[in-house]
Amino acid sequence: MKRLATGFALFALTACSETTIPVEFRNVQVSFATQSPSVPLALNMAPAEPQLAALDDTLISGSDTLILESIEIVLREIELERIDGNCDDNLDDDACQEFEAGPYLVSLPIGTGVEREFELDVPPGTYSEIEFDIHKVEDDPADVIFLQSHPAFAGLSIRATGAFNGQSFLFESELGVEQELDLIPSLVVEEGSGSINITVLVEVDSWFRDLDGNLLDPETANKGGDNESLVNDNIKDSFEAFEDDDRDGDP
Repeated sequence: MKRLATGFALFALTACSETTIPVEFRNVQVSFATQSPSVPLALNMAPAEPQLAALDDTLISGSDTLILESIEIVLREIELERIDGNCDDNLDDDACQEFEAGPYLVSLPIGTGVEREFELDVPPGTYSEIEFDIHKVEDDPADVIFLQSHPAFAGLSIRATGAFNGQSFLFESELGVEQELDLIPSLVVEEGSGSINITVLVEVDSWFRDLDGNLLDPETANKGGDNESLVNDNIKDSFEAFEDDDRDGDP
């Protein structure tokens, strides 16, 4: 499975007075996982618990089997929101408190494990949220550059491949939505602090399921399909984030 291994120095810090005070930026890594070791994949969907089984990339519900091979998501405007900024009230909060960049392609790890995707250079402070857009690639200048390397994502934000009941599938989504994930407790970045990691946990086992927890054919959730809206809602609800300095995928 293709993985993105790139470091990004992302920052937008607005000075709040004419005096420039040197700031010691700290490195914050942003990683992604799809399974938490403390919550086995087979137990994530309580309504159908007795029927479920799972082995890393495989989901089984009743007579249905879903195998996930790859999941790729386009993200944009990756931001950390600071709650302790001292900027002038007349300044724009976004300029004072957040970091952003993109679009970037994130290949989610299938099965257990945590994959580092971004590195942010962050000034000391307390941060309450990580925010980003699940981004439909269109035709603005940044997207045009992105498409030169990833032409299959024209008009798309998510692609997933695998097999459902032995038949290969390709799932493609145009979902465009801002995700605002609370960091509880808040992330405290201090001068001289050691390695800091935020893990974004994406519970992909919940994506292709109906309201009773039964598995769905992912191709029925493609554009115009009967389950398009249901799966898009499942995707939006599948994200959480937390500080995870040992990078074990566990809050």
